[in-house]
Amino acid sequence: MSDAPRRPARHLFGRGSWPEVSRIGDILRAETVGGMLLLGAAVAALLWANSPWSETYRDLGALRLGPHALHLDLTLAQWAADGLLAIFFFVAGLELKREFVAGDLRDPRRAVLPVAAAVGGMAVPALIYTTINATSPGGALTGWAVPTATDIAFALAVLGVISTHLPSALRTFLLTLAVVDDLLAIVIIAVFYTSSLHLLPLAAALVPLAAFAFLVQKRVRSWWLLLPLAALTWGLVHASGIHATVAGVLLGFMVPVLRKSEGPGPGLAEHFEHRWRPLSAGLAVPVFAFFAAGVSVAGAGGIGATLRDPVTIGIVAGLVVGKCLGVLGATWLVQRFTRASLGDEVSWWDVLGLSLLAGVGFTVSLLIGELAFGVGSEKDEHARIGILAGSVIAALLATIVLRARNRHYQRLAAEEELDADADGIPDVYQKD
Repeated sequence: MSDAPRRPARHLFGRGSWPEVSRIGDILRAETVGGMLLLGAAVAALLWANSPWSETYRDLGALRLGPHALHLDLTLAQWAADGLLAIFFFVAGLELKREFVAGDLRDPRRAVLPVAAAVGGMAVPALIYTTINATSPGGALTGWAVPTATDIAFALAVLGVISTHLPSALRTFLLTLAVVDDLLAIVIIAVFYTSSLHLLPLAAALVPLAAFAFLVQKRVRSWWLLLPLAALTWGLVHASGIHATVAGVLLGFMVPVLRKSEGPGPGLAEHFEHRWRPLSAGLAVPVFAFFAAGVSVAGAGGIGATLRDPVTIGIVAGLVVGKCLGVLGATWLVQRFTRASLGDEVSWWDVLGLSLLAGVGFTVSLLIGELAFGVGSEKDEHARIGILAGSVIAALLATIVLRARNRHYQRLAAEEELDADADGIPDVYQKD
């Protein structure tokens, strides 16, 4: 037998560095509040859209604002989807760049798990949806990407309500998976849901984008310089035919993460993220949800026709079954081929719970549904009902699993505290 020292086992859900854990905790708290607002906005929209005053709800969403000469005379619902969601994707771009430049995921060994889980969690739902709609009368293959997205604000709000003792590594995994999921979703939107492309405004958009990049690389923070350039970039991308939220991601990628010199204080990306995340989670996403989630069940052909539609069935199956199989299966494959262990005290039941929670698809799913079927069409109405139903079912199933796991970790924490008291360890040393 060889006397060579054995390499320490690598954990898939190992504890990250303290700065990363602290930063993730701040993000989780902000997204949890945003998720509550998102849920409230969605419920309000559903109630209003199915009330005797439903016409006023539709009239509000159809109200047009903006200059016609610039092709920006958009409805309020379009401003929410094209304009406010650009803020959401700007923050997603900042977060993604931070994760891979300065976060723990700059290490490819750490990055492989959430990236693989995100890819699996998008591929399997798309395959399930496509299979159902390709083999059923009345199917619509254009909606294949609807069940592929995970709503991080909604998912973290559910996680915040049902569990407080889960290991921080699991929460970090869910957040990072959703960030990568957002990036893949915006690529899908840009590539597969761009019906017409106008090269002149797209080329023109590179000019303000380059000027924005030059200024932020010089660490310029003046809003009166940066905001007009960002707005011009957004407007030109919108005019090009590519969905305007792509501009948000591109602008986020331009912001430098690292400081020019050593010293205390956040980098520019972290500074912008701190400034814009509350606006994204507290205003942009809830307002979009308010205009997108208000579907009238009676107006969608009745609940029977909706539930029989392959679009609805495919979306529900994709979110509930596909997301779970994709995330769980990808995690198992990474563990199988890297020979890594899950981590101390982490169980496959935990991974199952998070995989189910990843099926809470809302914000980006609603956006893709509008692009795939057209706002106000019958298929779009059925898609919205499928997204709402699938997200609720996934959240309920995740709640059952994660509540049981939360009680397990709560008992472990109580036993450790009793052992510490029995050993006479002072309270100050009982917590990390």
